[in-house]
Amino acid sequence: MRRPSGALWRNTDFLKLWTGQSISELGSQVSQLAIPWLAAVGLHASPFQFSLLGVFGFLPFIIFALPAGVWVDRLRRRQILIVGDSARAVLLALIPVLWATGLLRMWQLLVLEFVIGIITVFFDVAYQSYLPSLVEREHLIEGNSKLQLTVSVAQIAGPSLSGGLIAAITAPYAIVADAVSYVISTGFMLRMRHRETVPEAKEGESRPKMWPQVKEGLQWVVGHRWLRYIASFTATSNFCTSVLFAIYLLYAVRSLHLSSVELGITFAVGSGGSILGALTANRLQRLFGVGPTIVGTAAFGSLGGILYPLAPHSFPLPFLMAGQAIFGFGAVAYNITQVSLRQAITPERLQGRMNAAMRWLVWGTIPLGTLAGGAIATASGLRTALWVGAIGELFAAVPLLLSSVRTIGEMPGQVEEPTPAQAELEGGLLEGTTPLPGPAAADA
Repeated sequence: MRRPSGALWRNTDFLKLWTGQSISELGSQVSQLAIPWLAAVGLHASPFQFSLLGVFGFLPFIIFALPAGVWVDRLRRRQILIVGDSARAVLLALIPVLWATGLLRMWQLLVLEFVIGIITVFFDVAYQSYLPSLVEREHLIEGNSKLQLTVSVAQIAGPSLSGGLIAAITAPYAIVADAVSYVISTGFMLRMRHRETVPEAKEGESRPKMWPQVKEGLQWVVGHRWLRYIASFTATSNFCTSVLFAIYLLYAVRSLHLSSVELGITFAVGSGGSILGALTANRLQRLFGVGPTIVGTAAFGSLGGILYPLAPHSFPLPFLMAGQAIFGFGAVAYNITQVSLRQAITPERLQGRMNAAMRWLVWGTIPLGTLAGGAIATASGLRTALWVGAIGELFAAVPLLLSSVRTIGEMPGQVEEPTPAQAELEGGLLEGTTPLPGPAAADA
């Protein structure tokens, strides 16, 4: 029997998770502007050094995402979340300490970004894998929408707050706000009562080796009729947008001569599209279906990037705000719907490895795109890099538009896992444990 709409308001553990993450997301928005600003203005980073900041932040998703998925499926995910938030609070607090003592250098900032990125890999995989055990499957889109809504709201309040803090106390000390937000988030998660059941090996059986389990997660994503197209689009889109955003802040500061407050306001006003995407994602998928919502929002969001290089030097703010709003609406509505689909169709024991495989495939392109953006900007100029990223983004959605994803109607239920005989017949990677593609994947 279906619960009435809004049932998550009575789920106290979800509300604690939501509250803690809302606070930490607001703090993260401060660092997302303050750390690049510190590199560009305080440490006088070159365009290539500046692009390395993004590379080192996302490189861990290439190196550690797949092993992280195995450990997330082996351990209690709530504990990973608690350790992840508390560790990031400590590492972020080191930045203002090093700056105050005159010891901060660009290489140290890169190292800190890399270590924080490793922790974020484990946190993000555990976070997306924890939600399906915390809420009913029929409430996944509602849960993801609420979580994404606060991210979008933070994108409005955070940049303005960050711009004000940078102007008032300088960028290094503005980062303290983010460290404090992680401490508060940790406190909320410590109070959650929901306890997970960790899968245990049967008596007489040893724990499976890591690599076969990693391959099992990849097999699930790459072999699934829908997930492989979602992964392909998201990876390509992330590469192209990373080319663009790798040098966007430098372009805004050095070519368009925007102040920190103007830049913060630009992000804040443009993020109204993200809020609209979070508020309407559930309604869109009910009105048009899950597949059309995924495909339509992906295509619409890709149109926003072209407005960045088109922004005139004399009055760029309207173009930048509109581009951010279009991109934000499409990206948020797309992410809510496709993440909910992934969580709904994946067996519980594979949630960590599925999310890790997706992150490895789709976030692994981000440092490559960021590095490409820095290289293009160095060789041909900042605006050329914006054009390359924007045009590439326009073509990224074409394979998704032509795939079977567009035919998905209602949110499907969890797929049935194969019997040992079926797994062996399908040539599974682990006899008796490898899942088959989804129910509509027979002709994939």
